[in-house]
Amino acid sequence: MTSVIFERSVLDNGLRVVMAPMPEARSVTCMIMVAAGSRYETRESSGIAHFTEHMFFKGTERRPTARDIAAEVDAIGGEFNAFTGKEYTGYYVRCAAESRSLALDVLVDMIRHSKFDAGEIEREKGVIVEEMNMYFDSPRDYVDSIYERLLFGDQPLGWDVIGTKETVRTVTRDTFLDYLGRWYVPSRMVIGLGGRLNGDATSEVENFLGDLVPGETGSPSVAEIPSPTKPRVKVQHKTSDQAHLVLGTLSHPTQHPDRYVSQVLAAILGGGMSSRLFTEVRERRGLAYYIFCHNSTFADTGTLYAQAGVDLNRVDQAIETIVDEFRRIVDESVPEAELKKAKEYTKGRLVLQLESPQGLISFGLRREVIEGGAVDPAEVLAGLDAVGSEDIQRVAREIIGERALHLALIGPFEDGERFQRLLG
Repeated sequence: MTSVIFERSVLDNGLRVVMAPMPEARSVTCMIMVAAGSRYETRESSGIAHFTEHMFFKGTERRPTARDIAAEVDAIGGEFNAFTGKEYTGYYVRCAAESRSLALDVLVDMIRHSKFDAGEIEREKGVIVEEMNMYFDSPRDYVDSIYERLLFGDQPLGWDVIGTKETVRTVTRDTFLDYLGRWYVPSRMVIGLGGRLNGDATSEVENFLGDLVPGETGSPSVAEIPSPTKPRVKVQHKTSDQAHLVLGTLSHPTQHPDRYVSQVLAAILGGGMSSRLFTEVRERRGLAYYIFCHNSTFADTGTLYAQAGVDLNRVDQAIETIVDEFRRIVDESVPEAELKKAKEYTKGRLVLQLESPQGLISFGLRREVIEGGAVDPAEVLAGLDAVGSEDIQRVAREIIGERALHLALIGPFEDGERFQRLLG
């Protein structure tokens, strides 16, 4: 792919600006990402990052209602949305390149001048509780939370991003203002523009955000990582026609030297429809409809895991098969042809992401927020290319062979004792 050089600058107040020019594009994505997510919360404020995301769309002084905000974005044929993760929160507007100024104005107005009206807060509590009900009723989604709670325990990394019904119901306007005052400061904020960038985009951003007052900020607590040598099982009882499971182990943090090795390892195990797990669990044995493997990273830890929806009557066989594939990659060297395919798969997925202005600027801002620098994608592709068969086996031995496997399971099961022995 053509090398992408992110243009990075820092305003006097410490706010970072990242530009990703794509002259061939007809659109632009304006995005603000904040280095603050659910792991920055306390037990009492659990869910506030996600709730804040909702409230930014509810009205500002200049655009008093959610309808007023939406009408301006609709009037330019744009799209806007937001997302909350464990370590960052993002807000964006996508539109035609010639409408960039209005898109920026709406986006910045939401971030800087939202009213947090008390009546709107009370109404939105009901919306979020219903969002929770939908989430908890979707075992394919909720099993991730069960697994993270099992892996990380009672600390922010182990809590649901959405919070709890109890914490959401006790939120007040002061809760939002305290959270924003602590974390939404220039040093933790990055604004990015990707796509066709006509004119002096950096100066325009400075006009919108250059007067934002700097503030002191802290850091989230370091995760307390449990012992990696003892397998654990967590079963969530639910009457269903299918069991959903996540089976995995602790892996490396985001900036670990073996980051690209872990990505390719996950691709060999469960990336795509010709991967080992898909072939063995679905195609050969017919045990599941969906199955994949992913390596998820945080600043100070990570996890390599497989997820699947499996036949209730053969759940034990499915678990045994996944465990066998995890163990096999520890014991046997990966053939060169299979390694090459996995690397090309991983690289190809990245290239597809970077084809759009939104995908490109999302990539740049995530690296900027989490690692302090928007890395040229060519460096990532080179890092993936450099992964060798001996690297895969070395990392597999370290994070699978020397650490325990853990299992989260949702289905009509009473306890986890019957599954404990399957983990080895």
